[in-house]
Amino acid sequence: MIKEPGGEKLPRRALLLLNKRARSGGASIEGALGVLRRGLTLIEPSEGRPFEDLIREHRKSVDLVILGGGDGTLNTAARALMETRLPFGILPLGTANDLARTLGLPQNIEAVAEVIVRGNKRAIDLGEVNGRLYFNVASIGFSASLAKNLTAEAKKRWGKLGYGIAAFNLLRQSQPFTVQIEHDGRMETVRTVQISVGNGRYYGGGMAVEQSAAPDDGALDVYSLEIDHWWELLALAPALRRGTQGNSRKVRTFRTAELKVQTRRPHDVNTDGDISTTTPAHFRIHRRAVDVFVPGAPS
Repeated sequence: MIKEPGGEKLPRRALLLLNKRARSGGASIEGALGVLRRGLTLIEPSEGRPFEDLIREHRKSVDLVILGGGDGTLNTAARALMETRLPFGILPLGTANDLARTLGLPQNIEAVAEVIVRGNKRAIDLGEVNGRLYFNVASIGFSASLAKNLTAEAKKRWGKLGYGIAAFNLLRQSQPFTVQIEHDGRMETVRTVQISVGNGRYYGGGMAVEQSAAPDDGALDVYSLEIDHWWELLALAPALRRGTQGNSRKVRTFRTAELKVQTRRPHDVNTDGDISTTTPAHFRIHRRAVDVFVPGAPS
């Protein structure tokens, strides 16, 4: 709440931005909106403008931002959220909703709205690669190819099943490639099918970059899948879900705050589910860059 000169409290003003093209964006969220309206004054701009522009435009007239959509939607707003330092709430309406999973948000959309109204904030980090910010994980190799081939239509139609179908089709075509990795004063040359650089814990519909990774630990968790045959990735699948792939001798892992990756030819880089840049890639972390509403007592 905010106070008027007379001392009475007014509801906090929230900029509500909904991506209706997200997989669940067309579903009924009236219950959640009802919860929000009972605790907040919602500012709902007309559709069609980039979310980052709307956040910057309303930075002095609202107290928080509410983003409805998937991880890609959140990603488009990351730069403006970091610049304005407006706290934000998530209405998870996407296919994977990996940041919501990392933060422990409820699966019930009305319960998530209650979290936003309650107002408990957590400062989290942001990853960056070649100037592009991300919340969850950036990948080069197999995951980037998967992101490129999994269309928005397939996500909307098949949901998480779409990841599995596309992954199996691509898996048999995957070939190792040579990468130079520079970090913490070391230069390593490896043959890999995928390098993932995680800021949060979950990505790709519930895969874990590392079982202890947290979005506010000040570190990037890196793993490299150095397998020779595509079927070896099937054997690693359970570990990749748990985040224990580092126990395999075919997986290189380390934790750092900055690294550079070079390849012989440009390779796509996937950030939060979308292709955003190519190698050579320079990764770094922004500590406690944004504030997000999470379960817990009001802060």
